[in-house]
Amino acid sequence: MALLLARLGLIGDESVLEIGCGTGALTIPLAEAVGEHGRVVAVDISEPMLGAARQRIAERGLHNVTLHSADAQVFAFEPAAFDLATSRMGVMFFADPAEAFRNIKGALKPGARLVFACWAPLAENRHWLISYDIALRHLGPPVPSPAHEPGPLAFGDSDYIRGVLAAAGFAVDRAHPTIIGGSFEEEARQAVTMGPTARLISRSCGRPDPAAGDHLPGLRPPLGLRGEDSVQEPGRGR
Repeated sequence: MALLLARLGLIGDESVLEIGCGTGALTIPLAEAVGEHGRVVAVDISEPMLGAARQRIAERGLHNVTLHSADAQVFAFEPAAFDLATSRMGVMFFADPAEAFRNIKGALKPGARLVFACWAPLAENRHWLISYDIALRHLGPPVPSPAHEPGPLAFGDSDYIRGVLAAAGFAVDRAHPTIIGGSFEEEARQAVTMGPTARLISRSCGRPDPAAGDHLPGLRPPLGLRGEDSVQEPGRGR
């Protein structure tokens, strides 16, 4: 999150649109960065997550945040109203990414920026690749999925996302941050909750399997390594 905030370069008083705000983990530092004369409009399709975000925002006493329960792909945003649009791991799930980014582009002022973080390909995500290889040994290869299917790794193909963003009017710059993974327990829990390992387990078993994590002790030795975990795709509207 610190890397994303640094790339945003907020100086105060901006109007920021956040896509897929979830429980408000990014929303709060955005609101604090833009200050009382700035504003953050944040959207998410999950009402339970928005409920948690509302509580966190109220606890911090922030009054410059507006939350919407909405799908950013089709929501009627204020036209040409925002200095910046951003998202932390929340833009890979659109049914139609091209339509979604065109809609977001319409909400931005001329020259405004789009800056978001998303996951890189599986091969560059060592913390997921290790658990995925373990699952493969026990479950076998997955049924092939449609190219660019909505999900955590939907934007792993940089040429694909460059094309989608360019069609919406954004110039694209790609960065490869390197981060440190979480603890063994955190990574094992995430592996069976979301991402390619969880999807493989779900499709092989027909449902999420709580016992699937029994095989994940094989993750423990490599988790002290550093590795590329995510990719940021910032762009400037034209």
